[in-house]
Order: sequence, then structure tokens, then C-alpha cells
Amino acid sequence: MEARNHTEVSDFLLLGLSDDPELQPLLCGVFLSMYLVTVLGNLLIILVISSDSHLHTPMYFFLSHLSFTDICFTSTTIPKMLVNIQTQRKNISYMGCLVQVYFFMIFAGMDDFLLTVMAYDRYVAICHPLHYTVIMNPRLCGLLVLLSWFIIFWVSLLHIILIMRLTFCTGTEIPHFFCGLAQILKVACSDTLINNIVLYVTTALLGVFPLIGILFSYSQIVSSLVRMASTKGKYKAFSTCGSHLCVVSLFYGTSLGVYLSSAVTHSSQGSLIASVMYIGVTPMLNPFIYSLRNKDVKGALRRLLSQAACCP
Repeated sequence: MEARNHTEVSDFLLLGLSDDPELQPLLCGVFLSMYLVTVLGNLLIILVISSDSHLHTPMYFFLSHLSFTDICFTSTTIPKMLVNIQTQRKNISYMGCLVQVYFFMIFAGMDDFLLTVMAYDRYVAICHPLHYTVIMNPRLCGLLVLLSWFIIFWVSLLHIILIMRLTFCTGTEIPHFFCGLAQILKVACSDTLINNIVLYVTTALLGVFPLIGILFSYSQIVSSLVRMASTKGKYKAFSTCGSHLCVVSLFYGTSLGVYLSSAVTHSSQGSLIASVMYIGVTPMLNPFIYSLRNKDVKGALRRLLSQAACCP
């Protein structure tokens, strides 16, 4: 197969989840349902938080941004996959693939940053309750979100610039249902050493350090809870962290699954399953976790529904 410059590569072939034509309607139905539940669930969380003044606090400010990011995160991959299934075509244009890689990295990185910021918010609320409103003021909250967007924007752009210097073979097949950075580097026909070095460094800085920050925040929270005399106070304090802990466990658990399945086992099927959990299942479950485990959100949701019933 002849290698050509990337400017001559018009498209890639996404092999998808399965070649079995009998499975395509089932896959389309399942992923369409997952996507609709994800979008509607996260939109409902945003609506509830914005419409209820009781939830205008730093914790729910970050949660609304997390819901918005989850909507965008799934929207970068699942709609294109559904179109390919319906049209029975597997191609994606070269520029479309780069755009998908770019936005996938942005929203995955923002999920990571927001979960870290939310852990810091819980640390301040439990360990320094008297100074909470002073420390977590609206200016700092806005600055943390803007800084997260700024960092991940430039890191993702750096990866795209490095990809654009690579060459690809005509008719390149990507054994996945979306264009990811790791998949693109694996099918490149030219040397990817610099790309891999930058990938490992940015993963360490933007993946490992936020996780360390989360672990440190919760170590301080646990230490503070141990020193509390009141059992009721301990339960109330820890209950505010329960939803966040579940989401963090899902996010990092599925992220680790994607990494291990692609880097360690080299199993294409295992990588696909882990990616489905990471891209589809986790963002879909987040609204349920925060609505079912959080009394404030459940109360705000009841008030919103009662208002809607009274004022049709």
C-alpha cells in the first residue's frame, strides 16, 4: 500500500462495533436510546440548577458545567456512529476525523478537570466550613472553569498540530467507532515518536495530577470526618460527597479500562467495550447518580415538576 502525504488522504474507514448486518438495527436503537437519555438527563440537571435559587452554590455551578460537558462529550462520537449505521457507510473525512479527535480531547479533559475542582470544593466545604463562602467565591469558581477550558484548549490544539505533520496510507482503516488520538497514532504511516512522547507527558500532567488532587482532597476529608464527634455530622458531611465519589469512580474506572484494553491487552474487542462504557454509559449515568443520591437536587426537581404541573 502506497503511503501518501496527509493532504492527499480524503477519508478514513471506521470499522465500528460489528460487521454483522443483523446487529446494526439493534446497535442503532441501543446507542440512540443512550444518547437521548444522556442529553435529556443532563439538560434536566442544568435546568433544575439554573431555575432553583437554592442550588446557586459553587458545587452545583460546577455540576451544571459537568452536565454540559457530558452532553458535548457524547455528541462528538455517537451521532456520527449512528449516521454511519443508518447510511451503511463507514467513512469519515480527514478533517472530520481531526475535528472529532480535537473535541473529544477537549471534553474528556474538561470532565477530568471539573471532577478535580469539585473534589476541591468538597474539601473546602468540609475541612474549612467557616471560610467556605470566602474561599469559593464566584470569581474563583469562574476562574477555575475558564482556566480549565484554556489549558485543555491549547493542549488539544498541540496534539492536532502534531497529527497534521504525520502521513497516512490510502484506505486507512481505524478499528473503532470513532477517531481517537491513540487510534490515529496507531494507523499513521510515519514516525509517531514525538506524538507519543507528548501524549504520555500530557496524560501524566492532565490525568495523573488531577487524580492525585482528588485523592489528596478526600484524604483530608476523611481525616476531618474522623475528628468529628457527631455521628450525624459525619453522615451529613460524607453524604454530600457520595454522588461525586460515584462519578469519579465511574470516570476513572472506565478511563483505566480503556487504557488497559488498548495498551496492555491489545484487544480490539476489549477496547471497544471499554470505550462504550467510557463514552456512552458514564455520561448517561451521571444525572441519575446526582438526582437519586442528592436530596437537594431531588427537592429542586420536585419543585420544578410541581411548578410545571400548576402552570401548564
